[in-house]
Parts: sequence; structure tokens; C-alpha cells
Amino acid sequence: MVPTQSAERGPSCTIEAVVSVDARGQVVLPKDIRERAGITPGDRLAVVFWGKEDDVCCITLIKASCLNGMVTALLSPMAAEIADRELDQESSR
Repeated sequence: MVPTQSAERGPSCTIEAVVSVDARGQVVLPKDIRERAGITPGDRLAVVFWGKEDDVCCITLIKASCLNGMVTALLSPMAAEIADRELDQESSR
């Protein structure tokens, strides 16, 4: 495990395992990783690419069951800010 940030300072990003892709393009998540992440057979995982244009540098897996809460948490403040701006614009007219 390679921590990139101390636990005292907040969330961390660690390398937990190195996996291989087989000839069919499949990846096996090690049992201890699945157990720690609470991933069970039948769970759906969203695949998220990070990078610029066609240069993908990172692939992240997110439990699909967590996406709704994550998207809401990310977008709610932005939506509120947009609504506030629109109200400010309307009141200044």
C-alpha cells in the first residue's frame, strides 16, 4: 500500500493492488480488495476515465449504488449557485 496523503489530513488515495488484464480483457479484483470495498457478486461498477482527450491516464471504479449520492453531492452546490445567480440577475432588472 502506498499512501499519498496522511489519514490525519483527510481522505487518501492508495495503491492497494496491481492486477492484470487477461486475453479476453477481463480483470480480477483480489478477494481482500472486494471484501474491503464491500463488492459482492452481481454488484455493478461504473468505469470512470480521467485524462485529456484520448489520453486516459486513470481508470476508476465506483459502485453504481453510490453514484446517485455522489452526483447529488457534487451538483447540488453548483445548481444552487446557478439558481442564486439567476435570481440576482432577475432582481437587478
